[in-house]
Amino acid sequence: MGVHRLLPATELTTWGLSSRDRTASRGVHRLLPATELTTLAGYEAAGGGEALARLHDLGPEWVLDQLDAAGLRGRGGGGFPTATKWRSVRGGGAEVGTRYVVANGAEGEPGTFKDRTLLRANPFAVLEGLVVAARVVGAETAYLALKRTFVTETALVRQAIDEMDGAGWLDGLHIELVLGPSEYLFGEEKALLEVIEGEDPLPRLVPPYLYGLFSTAPQLGWSAGAGDGDSSNPTVVNNVETLAHAGTIVANGAEWFRAIGTEGTPGSLLVTVSGDTRRAGVAEMAAGTPLRTAIDEIGGGVTDGRAVKAVLSGVANPVVTSEQLDVPLCFDAFGAIGSGLGAAGFVVYDGQRNMVGVAHAVSQFLHVESCGQCPACKFGTGEVTARLEQLLVEGGQPDAIDTVAARLRSVTDANRCYLGTQEQQVVASLLATFPDDVDRVLAGDPGDPVPPVAPITDITDGTALRDERQANKRPDWTYGEQPLSSLVRRRQAPSA
Repeated sequence: MGVHRLLPATELTTWGLSSRDRTASRGVHRLLPATELTTLAGYEAAGGGEALARLHDLGPEWVLDQLDAAGLRGRGGGGFPTATKWRSVRGGGAEVGTRYVVANGAEGEPGTFKDRTLLRANPFAVLEGLVVAARVVGAETAYLALKRTFVTETALVRQAIDEMDGAGWLDGLHIELVLGPSEYLFGEEKALLEVIEGEDPLPRLVPPYLYGLFSTAPQLGWSAGAGDGDSSNPTVVNNVETLAHAGTIVANGAEWFRAIGTEGTPGSLLVTVSGDTRRAGVAEMAAGTPLRTAIDEIGGGVTDGRAVKAVLSGVANPVVTSEQLDVPLCFDAFGAIGSGLGAAGFVVYDGQRNMVGVAHAVSQFLHVESCGQCPACKFGTGEVTARLEQLLVEGGQPDAIDTVAARLRSVTDANRCYLGTQEQQVVASLLATFPDDVDRVLAGDPGDPVPPVAPITDITDGTALRDERQANKRPDWTYGEQPLSSLVRRRQAPSA
């Protein structure tokens, strides 16, 4: 019997709220247990370890078949089929070199807090999935990457690794905890490999399942590789939620996983809601649940009786409008409306916000987080940010809109990662979808101030705490004494 068969599946526990404020509705507890499982004894008592037992009895090919039948797709934002990725790394024979597996917990997508919630509530589920992945692809070393600012999660993961190792669960597998920088690109899988190798998070050219950790040919990164020879060392990089789901599928079977969710997105999702809502929180919901339901049940609806105007699925996907709130939480449905599910982290904006201000906040975030390897990206995001700020401060600058459009067309030229595409898609969608907001800004009415886009550092009693340093971050990844944006500086200046 697998770990999550013993957990109730009828109540929604909204993590980040005080216990008296947690709401009950149509949620599930496949990954987020009703009570935290932070000791190996507690995890075993709930059925933990069944995935490793089944892997031992039935073998890697059976595991891959189960993942294939389950239809598990990556929960880090890309939605790539997990079984396909694992098969590609497992194949190739000895000549391709050493295999590695990396658990990506370097969460930094604005509006998302689900990975840290999972690691706080159920770190053993992530680690069991990581061990299963390593055994399936033949890796002897695995890595779990966190930002060094994730102090609580780091302590829990260290303890969990030590307990599992002491109990013999790792069986010789070496799991190394990697603590990296706060930069957004640390979460990009190719940049993540650079950090594991001791470099800055500067994305490589080729994905890890083709050329992975410590491979030296072809030249992939900003500096020479750290390995020997010419082996490709294919590497699995999965989000921590994906690995936890993989473990539950191996423990309980593909049919169990598909009992909820949709055909194209089976299972459950860890969903974060924040922004102009009554509260912020994280909950596990069946895929296919309407976005409106997530906003109402996790976020408590919009504050002060206002209406939802727009929702951003992180800063990686085109905007979702108020007319699209009934879209099911699944990859296919979000694609059908021209957006993307991403990591299921939703930032809600109400009717008082001008979307030009939101576009500026998104563009500034992406500009300062761009690594600078691709000039079109760094220059383009900077020009878009500057022109949008000019509009919001001065109004009446139609040529600024023309410049924004031109830069958005070229911002993806020769890009190594997806960041330039994010700039193009998100900013363009905001401006094109809300032309009346553009007209109001041109007329000198920027609307209510839009807070800077920044990662969530914690959710406490329904309040999303965001990284206050982000407003002061510069494009070279240093921090100034004052906010970068003149809009923020003006709001912070004491009144005369």
